[in-house]
Amino acid sequence: MEAGASEGTRMDTGGRRHQPSRGMYVLPSLFTAGNIAAGYYAITQSVQGSVGDSIHFDHAALAIGFAILFDGLDGRIARMTNTTSDFGKELDSLADVITFGVAPSLLAYIWGFRMLPLMGYPGLRDQILHLGVFVCFVFLICGACRLARFNISINPQPRNPGRPGHKYFVGMPIPAGAGVICAVIHCFNGSPINRPWIAVVWMCLIGFTGFLMVSSWRFWSGKEISLGNRHPFQMVALVGVLIALLWLYSEYMLIILALGYLVSGVVARLAYSWSRERRHHSTEAR
Repeated sequence: MEAGASEGTRMDTGGRRHQPSRGMYVLPSLFTAGNIAAGYYAITQSVQGSVGDSIHFDHAALAIGFAILFDGLDGRIARMTNTTSDFGKELDSLADVITFGVAPSLLAYIWGFRMLPLMGYPGLRDQILHLGVFVCFVFLICGACRLARFNISINPQPRNPGRPGHKYFVGMPIPAGAGVICAVIHCFNGSPINRPWIAVVWMCLIGFTGFLMVSSWRFWSGKEISLGNRHPFQMVALVGVLIALLWLYSEYMLIILALGYLVSGVVARLAYSWSRERRHHSTEAR
């Protein structure tokens, strides 16, 4: 692209500008539409789920998992085809609120709290249900705030900067937050929580995930990964092995990836705080 050419516009040898055809602009939006469709499907499956028919919860979790794939593809395709647009960006944000905010928060509530059996202390169950509604709403509003901050930020920097030249997300991305919820549910094959103490642990995980989304901690973006690097064969082989493991052992692989990504942000923050405190003490000792 020559200097002065706008984004999404190419110049031919005669100096004339060529824009991609209108059909090319539809392509990334189709993946965004698939994102919304997966979120809507997850909502309908969550509502249909029950203790005796828990497969619906697993279907909802998997649908959101596929939506994460669609969400990663639409932006990449738009950049590859030079068809980025303000409409596409706004549509993508709205899709993320539905699929990675509303759908997982509803799924987390019904699966983790609404399906709790009647216990000897019905008052305890009611308290867990009320707190569960609140925590799931907090997750939703944190995800929406994370998207709003991402849309208005220009080159944001995390509070605990990493290696120079590497790009990081500031706060956990909302697809990753939704992935944590869905990976846990899929690991249990959709079987809902039936013990109050497990529901409390589930509540803490949802609330902590919401906090990570609005935090200013750094999370790995993965933008430096490219199939066009110096070793494309190794990268393709690694991706192939990962896909095979996900296909064969999805229950374990997804929860390892989701919780591992969550823990990576926490470890990065703790490591930075420890190193800063260590530098501070060494400075005072001089």
